[in-house]
Amino acid sequence: MTKHLNRIHQTDCIKGMGKLPDGSVDLAFADPPFNIGYEYDEYDDRREADEYLDWSKQWLTEVTRVLKPDGTFWLAIGDEYAAELKVMMTRELGLTCRSWVIWYYTFGVNCKNKFSRSHAHLFHMVKDEKNFTFNADDPAIRIPSARQLVYGDKRANPKGRLPDDTWILRPQDIPESFGPDEDTWYFPRVNGTFKERKGWHGCQMPEQLLGRIIRACSNPNEIVLDPFTGSGTTLAVAKKLDRQFVGYELSKEYAANAKSRLKETEVGQPLDGVENAMTSAPTTANGRKLENVPKTPTRRRLVKKTSVVDKQFDLL
Repeated sequence: MTKHLNRIHQTDCIKGMGKLPDGSVDLAFADPPFNIGYEYDEYDDRREADEYLDWSKQWLTEVTRVLKPDGTFWLAIGDEYAAELKVMMTRELGLTCRSWVIWYYTFGVNCKNKFSRSHAHLFHMVKDEKNFTFNADDPAIRIPSARQLVYGDKRANPKGRLPDDTWILRPQDIPESFGPDEDTWYFPRVNGTFKERKGWHGCQMPEQLLGRIIRACSNPNEIVLDPFTGSGTTLAVAKKLDRQFVGYELSKEYAANAKSRLKETEVGQPLDGVENAMTSAPTTANGRKLENVPKTPTRRRLVKKTSVVDKQFDLL
């Protein structure tokens, strides 16, 4: 196994994972092609549905095989195949779904004839439903509770609470009825203006999203696998958090760029991006300040708010 570690292998992931021993990986994260016609340089993202599902079963079978008996797998996927792949993982491959997380983001793809998509599905799967890693007390993955933030309740757990399964990070994008302690995770997509944007891959995942997953589901020095390395975010975050890693990437160009990114990454470096919806927001190199944005009806309502949360964190 050692010869495979801490490297990006420029090869097909099914072929590459076939060389790994059974039960050798602690945590796997996959953000595969969604089969929605995205323009990759080395992969056809316009397959027939049955062909795509057959291919998905091949690489998912390999992921399942290489997971340790107490291993964990996270899959990021779009609407089109979320249901089929969840059934495949549970009914055919024997994995157990611990959480079905919704990743909510703004700056989704603008659509003309339907509502613009602003979410993806994150399936949290384990190989053994009773024996798996979940670091519930890690302060880096906990969030302030309503008792702490809103009510100032002395009975509140000073450690905060675990996020629910809808994730949010930017306070200025939280709708009034959509709180940071509810069951959607918000992490902003890594857009062209964001400082963490690498610029050579169109589907870059936020480091903070991977940080939450890697912290929660693995421990230092354990092995993190990414079958679709892409921009290299999973592996870069794994390295920053002192995990070992192994990645596969079909594209020669993407693999080379991801390798360069890893060379610039050091153990212990802080993760890029915003850490907590209630305390901070991501910055852009040339972004507009909120005071320069016209006061729309929605913003006027927000400005009038005088809650403890607004005052404490100066959301506006």
